[in-house]
Amino acid sequence: CLRFKGLDKVYIIDDKTFGGPLYQQYLNTISWIESKLEVEYIIEGVGPRKEIWEIPLDAFKEALCNAICHRDLYEEGATIMVEVYDDRVEISNPGGLLPLVAENFGAKSMSRNPLIFGLFTRMHIVEKVGSGVPRMRRLMKEAGLPEPEFENKGFFTVRFMKRKPVYRVTDDTINDTINEYERNILSLITSKPGISAVQIAADTDKSIITAKRGIKTLVDGKLIEYRGSKKTGGYFL
Repeated sequence: CLRFKGLDKVYIIDDKTFGGPLYQQYLNTISWIESKLEVEYIIEGVGPRKEIWEIPLDAFKEALCNAICHRDLYEEGATIMVEVYDDRVEISNPGGLLPLVAENFGAKSMSRNPLIFGLFTRMHIVEKVGSGVPRMRRLMKEAGLPEPEFENKGFFTVRFMKRKPVYRVTDDTINDTINEYERNILSLITSKPGISAVQIAADTDKSIITAKRGIKTLVDGKLIEYRGSKKTGGYFL
């Protein structure tokens, strides 16, 4: 398991190697992946909080199960690789797809290691034969993310693209960093996206100098931004 800084294999910032029983390898790897991904917590009402991961964890579990069950154990020195980059995660196992599986990719399944596959099936880690690829595709689609990419070149690789970060302004953030007038400007921009500094001054009954001072605070705090040309542009959240 490797965590790289950036988008290529230049700077390694963390690496772990897991051995021992296959099920323990599976659990350790999932735990390691969780520690390397961002998660957003949403609390609504009195129910349990909702976790939104950069990439659905169930998609990882499916890909990791496939890697363990289908790896070519005769490739000496080759290992299952989990590589985490800033924009994606890749899971690779030695040995490409078997010819029959390659011809019917996503519909047919044949494991190189039927005893391991049978064990994982009885432990309910693998759902059913042939369901892995469609399940990964469905999970990514439901999360609003691109479908996983697959490569079959000596190693079989599954590539998951991460969710791009979404920045939200919370009431606590606003209350802690801006004053009442700046909150009024923020509220105005919310209702009138693209409004100009002159319009903000007029609508808030303040001088243009005061308006621009409040606008600067919000821009510096990354709460709003200016878009467009100097003459026709305006401010947006």
